[in-house]
Amino acid sequence: MKTLHSTNAAAADDGMLNRLLRLLKGNRSMSATLTPARPTAPDQATFAVLNPSTGEVVGYAPNNTLADLDTAVAEAQAAFETWSKLPDAELQTYCERVTSAISAHAEELAVLITKEQGKPLNGLGSRWEIGGAQAWAGFTATLSLPVKTLQDNNEGRVELHRKPLGVVGSITPWNFPVMIAIWHIVPALRTGNTVVVKPSPYTPLSTIRLIEIISEVLPAGVVNVVTGDDKQVNLGAAMSAHEGIRKIVFTGSCATGQKVMQSAAESMKRLTLELGGNDAGIVLPDADPKAIAEGLFWGAFINNGQTCAAMKRLYVHDSIYDEVCDALVAFARNIPVGDGMNEQSILGPIQNQMQFDKVKRLIEAAKSRGRVLLGGEPGAGLFFPPTIIADLSQDDPLVIEEQFGPALPVIRYSDVEDAIAAANDSPNGLGGSIWTSDVEKGRALATRMECGSVWINKHGAIQPNAPFGGIKQSGLGVEFSEEGLAEYTDVQVVFS
Repeated sequence: MKTLHSTNAAAADDGMLNRLLRLLKGNRSMSATLTPARPTAPDQATFAVLNPSTGEVVGYAPNNTLADLDTAVAEAQAAFETWSKLPDAELQTYCERVTSAISAHAEELAVLITKEQGKPLNGLGSRWEIGGAQAWAGFTATLSLPVKTLQDNNEGRVELHRKPLGVVGSITPWNFPVMIAIWHIVPALRTGNTVVVKPSPYTPLSTIRLIEIISEVLPAGVVNVVTGDDKQVNLGAAMSAHEGIRKIVFTGSCATGQKVMQSAAESMKRLTLELGGNDAGIVLPDADPKAIAEGLFWGAFINNGQTCAAMKRLYVHDSIYDEVCDALVAFARNIPVGDGMNEQSILGPIQNQMQFDKVKRLIEAAKSRGRVLLGGEPGAGLFFPPTIIADLSQDDPLVIEEQFGPALPVIRYSDVEDAIAAANDSPNGLGGSIWTSDVEKGRALATRMECGSVWINKHGAIQPNAPFGGIKQSGLGVEFSEEGLAEYTDVQVVFS
């Protein structure tokens, strides 16, 4: 593996990050150095990464060029020649080593995520994210796609083989920089592919460190990383069009996913696109408001609402509307919000200014059209408290658009048929949920929701043994489990 043109590492107030980015350039190792308290970017070859809780510079990441991308792809192609021929059991062993390597560096990675992403160490924060990365890596290591016999009789034998594609390009977002990278990387490795990863410019440091850690247990060139600020060079677009990359795995917005699909068309790349969602939750009249309040809150506000599969719209039956609103607010008002490095914080800031401005715009519009039950006013910097706004309508911007932040609109309904129709009235179709005391009724209604995943009495609870993906404009293909693993392979049928 080569981390290309890497730079000075993170400024840290503890000893842990002093070890960040023992950077590689060619065959020459370089030690990371601390940035000064008020650092400036050394040159245009790097860009600053900011802590959204404080606005301070965490460190610098390389502004890689198209030539750097070509080098990374070439190294991955060279490594593929050997890696793709390894026995299945050996690929599994390597993936198990990757899992162990993440575990050995769990706290280091968690601290770095908090410093550049903003989420707290505790709660469903960065330590939880690293735990998820370990769980997904460990489970994926156990999966396999053995040869499948389709026919074996006097007319002949027919076998279905799964073959690795080649170089996989992974483009990851800023909301879960390590866990989503693992979602992309480990199934690619498990099926004999090599990888080039391009993280978000908002959160590149934890991904660089992750790649360095796992590369210590992998052969050279199997996993590579390139980073950039997307201002001088759009590396993501270049990856999508690169002739040497056989597949793109992208997690991010619908608009960017459409561009990835367009630029990948000429080279007929395989694609897995996990895009935006505007997930709806429907509370039936038989639900217990106090019993579901905590689940509703975390379904909507996990990672400060900055989650594709978070609940973005809540439809509540008229008969228990006020009780649900009261119970939800009572739970939400006790959630500590603050600097992610504070062990008492459970929610942190919005990750970046662009997303903050969008959330603020949607909340301002909603305040004049609905009833603010909690929050509604921004805090200092990028902090915005959990905001719940009731009495909104289907055509309000906070209901129509994916807010991707700590704001939840609550919509009243009286007929469940209207609620199902409203939930499905969206170009997105990632996830949805039904909240009820009658699980069988919930399952029946779940099948009528137009989305890739539906949960009963919870929301967003993805797991590595269940396929996950969207329908409509929320994506293409699935991740996780055997179905997700198969998307990293070509099918070859052998007749004999």
